[in-house]
This record gives sequence, C-alpha cells and structure tokens, in this order.
Amino acid sequence: MSDQPPRNPEPGAPADAVPAELDTEALREQILFAIRGIYDPEIPVNIHELGLIYRVDVHLDGSVEIDMTLTAPNCPAAQILPGQVKERVSVIRGVTGVDLKIVWDPPWGPDRMSDAAKLQLGML
Repeated sequence: MSDQPPRNPEPGAPADAVPAELDTEALREQILFAIRGIYDPEIPVNIHELGLIYRVDVHLDGSVEIDMTLTAPNCPAAQILPGQVKERVSVIRGVTGVDLKIVWDPPWGPDRMSDAAKLQLGML
C-alpha cells in the first residue's frame, strides 16, 4: 500500500474514474490514514493520536465534514494544522469537498490523547 492516498480524478475525467457506489467507511479509513500523517509542530505525535480530531463524517456524495480542535485557542499551529488537514483530505480519490470546522467544545485536554500518544510522550 502506498503512503499517499489515491488522488481525485482531474476535472473532465471519465465518469468511471470515480466509483459508482461510494464505500463511505473505506473512504473514512483513507481520510484517517491521511490525518495520521499530520503532526503538531510542537509535539512529536500525530494530530489524530493527540485527540484533536473530534468528528469525521463521510457522505454518499463524497463530501466530508470534519470537526477538529487545537490544544489551545492561541495555539501557534492554528494557522497551519487546519489547512494541512483540508489539503490532505481533499486530494483523496472519492472526496468531493471538505467542510472543516474548528471547535472548542469540548475543550481539548490530555485525557483526549490515545494511550499510544501518552506512552510516546512518557505520560504512561
């Protein structure tokens, strides 16, 4: 398997370039794989394991809704991470659009991190 998810077909590509019936669960897994490749610049853990991704919904038309947060409202990565998420997800084949929202409720805390992230950071 490649480290990069397949790209969307170019505009004007044949209709068969996009699957006729979208497997939303498989597409969601590709999206999560892409998100796991994005790291907080101040913490050596990917943003999924940090618990910054609150929701990923994939619709049958290929549109994707993502709710994410940041470790703090004044986080320096606020200018970088949302754009990286949107960019990485939007190039996945089958994704027709990405609606990304930054949410602050519930507030992020270390309890939202996965055990793997806590272990990596010496918190377990």
